[in-house]
Amino acid sequence: MSQSSHSVYIIGAARTPTARIHTSLSSIKATNLGAVAIKEALSRSGVSADSISDVYMGQVLQAGAGQTPAKQAAIKAGLPLTIEATTINKVCASGLKAITMATQNIQLGHATAQVAGGMESMSQVPAYYRKPDPTSSTSSRIPGTQQQQQLPSDGLLDGLRCPFNGHLMGYYADQIAQRFGISREDQDKYALESYHRAIRAHAAGIYKDEIIRVPLNPRKTQLVTEDFIQEADKFTPEALAQLSPAFSEKGTVTAGNASFLGDGASAVVLVNDDLARKYTRGDEGNGPKIMAEIMAYADVSATPAEFALAPAKAIRIALERANLSVHDISLWEINEAFAVVVTLELRLDPKLVNINGGAISFGHPLGSSGCRILISLFYQLQPGQYGVAAICNGGGGSTAMIIKRINSEDFQCVGSTI
Repeated sequence: MSQSSHSVYIIGAARTPTARIHTSLSSIKATNLGAVAIKEALSRSGVSADSISDVYMGQVLQAGAGQTPAKQAAIKAGLPLTIEATTINKVCASGLKAITMATQNIQLGHATAQVAGGMESMSQVPAYYRKPDPTSSTSSRIPGTQQQQQLPSDGLLDGLRCPFNGHLMGYYADQIAQRFGISREDQDKYALESYHRAIRAHAAGIYKDEIIRVPLNPRKTQLVTEDFIQEADKFTPEALAQLSPAFSEKGTVTAGNASFLGDGASAVVLVNDDLARKYTRGDEGNGPKIMAEIMAYADVSATPAEFALAPAKAIRIALERANLSVHDISLWEINEAFAVVVTLELRLDPKLVNINGGAISFGHPLGSSGCRILISLFYQLQPGQYGVAAICNGGGGSTAMIIKRINSEDFQCVGSTI
């Protein structure tokens, strides 16, 4: 096998709006949301569906979604029945991990074009009931009756609760805040700034390029077009100060300074050097106007209790692999629930981190968020600028990726440093 590494480019990217759980997107299956994102990303790239060899889609809460959710989404998006598809579960980092796996295929020369992203419908998470003992006289009782033991929902059990000791992720966030001396006031201040950034960005139409409208009915007479933004009266200093700790009696993490659960999907199209040249130099006549090169990525794990600190470690490794420093990075997209911790540890300029708001403001669909932050970065960067997307995940893990925005009109294939 050749030891050379092929460069990898993002030439199409799209996401659905992110909706608060049980609101505008609650009636749509995760795989249908994923299909919307995949179809639009392909359309924007100009790459034909039959050029794609693999699809990787993150989804954390797969119970009830049916067999092979990634392939469901791909086929619904118009890809052939023979498409190879893999569903990824790296908890909150699933969407970004899906992109790294697709990237590796191209780097190794095993593929020329891939689709990757993530999807989640937290509204459609099922409730769990313990399977009755067949030897018990009560085994014929209907699930859901008072005699049947109800377990935590799939969202809590498989998405938000540590499997090693039963704590919710927010409990660990409280511990990290205490360890680093991050006060309740600091976290509320960060949440307020995130909210106002999101409000300004949406009012200015900054997100319109990355968001695809989602139809709620076959005739497309009802559309979801924007992210759900928290109500203004819930994001005042006074309102945030009145909220009780959400995870521990004396904790500082509340429903106001942590991300809320959401529904949504996102996808990118990745290609090698030859296809990037083909689609950006007009060979097909319908290529993308913007593109980015994937420069480096890294996965790092801390202990489960220190999962919120892991992205800082992943970022450092990715920077080293790309031969870059913190000072070379123009913008940062860090999964926002605990971004203040990473900001402090890396000593980043807050003005460059999540410049248009994030999950605190418009939600966190677990399987999609990793791809969502990369897409936001993709559209925010200017040609020649480097950006970093990073996200922590339950169990102590994290994934980080560095991209460089390229002007497609002046595109020259420069080898990646990975």
